[in-house]
Amino acid sequence: MSARSERKCGIIFYEESSLIWRRMCAVSQSARMRMTAAEFAELPESDQPAELIHGEVIMSPTPTDCHQSVVGALYALLRELTRQTALGGVVRLSPLDVYLDAVNVVQPDVFWVGPQNARCVLKEDGYWHGPPDLVIEVVSPGSAKRDKAVKFALYEEAGVRECWMADLATAHVEVWSLRDGVFVRLGAFVAGDVFESPALGGRSVPVAAIFAD
Repeated sequence: MSARSERKCGIIFYEESSLIWRRMCAVSQSARMRMTAAEFAELPESDQPAELIHGEVIMSPTPTDCHQSVVGALYALLRELTRQTALGGVVRLSPLDVYLDAVNVVQPDVFWVGPQNARCVLKEDGYWHGPPDLVIEVVSPGSAKRDKAVKFALYEEAGVRECWMADLATAHVEVWSLRDGVFVRLGAFVAGDVFESPALGGRSVPVAAIFAD
């Protein structure tokens, strides 16, 4: 935990969190160290990104302009790939909760749910429940450990078919594909490279389009 974070009532606060979350923590979580996804769903809305990881609420600072530029490029690229090639499905971007199980609720930077995926469904609460086919995390220095270790393992365990890690510092994309329940690394790709995505039916993905700005 960094010098600018603190733990209260099972909630890890990164940087300065909103007052409403602090009040909620003091009132409703004072005697508990963990919470479930159902309890997480009852928390008040906040303008600060929050995820439930192994029963702990993890709050992060808002993303940088560079981060959001890459998120936007990835979203636009996936929309184009899935619409123009008739692949179909749904492309979404953060902040949007994805309920993986009873104690893990994540907000992938970008994710895609294929038309044949019956395990990931949009429920009446307005959130997605179950593993998407493809998740993408835009990795910054402050989020590298959580994205590449903790969330990576969650995606693998949940059965996400494919995971991309787009690294801001080095402008490359690592691609992982699920095989027999384990993520297998397909490679690390930089501007000028084009890789094929198994989850997207082998469609070609130009890395230059991701880091264009």
